[in-house]
Amino acid sequence: MARRSAAEADPREAHVAAMIAYLRESLFAQGEDDEKFHAIFLDRRNAYLGDAGFGTGCGPALSLRMRELFAHALELGTAGIVVAHNHPSGLCRPSETDIAATCRLSAVGAALDIQLLDHLVITRDAVFSMRAGGLL
Repeated sequence: MARRSAAEADPREAHVAAMIAYLRESLFAQGEDDEKFHAIFLDRRNAYLGDAGFGTGCGPALSLRMRELFAHALELGTAGIVVAHNHPSGLCRPSETDIAATCRLSAVGAALDIQLLDHLVITRDAVFSMRAGGLL
């Protein structure tokens, strides 16, 4: 009997792997030296509503406009958001600024009845989940 991969055994893992691949491609598509921020918007059943890039990077720093992010989320009728940003340095650990921004995103989302499902820090070779890391 042939062994199945983990993604074949659990279709959710295949969806997560595809989402991470898509985010990695979106975040590293142009200019690897700047940090970028991307959000995926989901409905109450975690079905895809849309996605978009937000924030601007200049080298290793990122400026995120939460007003734009949540305005877009409200337009789509979003119930949950997965956000991600890249670390061009290759270091996959979140900074103190990343952790503070995650707490702020979660609080603003909660006030608008939008759950921050996860904040991913993505490099070319690794991913750090704030939720899995206990920071969300």
